Amino acid sequence: MKLDRRQFIQISGAAAAGLAIGRLGFDLGPVTAHAEGLKLQQGRETTTICCYCAVGCGAIVSTAQGGNGRVINIEGDPDHVINQGALCSKGAALKGLAENPRRLTRPMYRAPFSTKWQEVSWDWALSNIADRVKETRDANFTFKNEKGQVVNRTTAIASVGSAALDNEECWAMQALMRSLGLVYIEHQARI
Repeated sequence: MKLDRRQFIQISGAAAAGLAIGRLGFDLGPVTAHAEGLKLQQGRETTTICCYCAVGCGAIVSTAQGGNGRVINIEGDPDHVINQGALCSKGAALKGLAENPRRLTRPMYRAPFSTKWQEVSWDWALSNIADRVKETRDANFTFKNEKGQVVNRTTAIASVGSAALDNEECWAMQALMRSLGLVYIEHQARI
């Protein structure tokens, strides 16, 4: 192998830099958590799935004991097969879903042609929604298609899921929607 002066200096410099970095103690192997096994003293841990995208990362939610059940901390689940303890920036901020002072906690209603939202009771809101769903479903329900096949469906109502639902809540929601005969059922985590 023939080397000119420039190539010799480049190879020597790269070798010296590699040796210097190796001697500084850099380890390029897998990183282990030094705080592994550290538990919150006043919290109850529950595992869940991140609700933000279709990856399904596991998270551990620590809630306060003593009756109020407030979220203390959310961290990645190191035992979860998908993320193995890592969370993206949205997943790491999951606590903001439950512990946000600006989060609405009561139903709001805006009447047709109104410019203002008004607070309504849960009973009024749920009853009103149920009445409208029933009215729309009954007016647009198809028992049989053109071929005479039983279909029992309605295409007048669609369900677009919420980004704040975990897998279990999504399953319950789609089961309810299917029982109503909905065809268009979607869960869009990026809405």
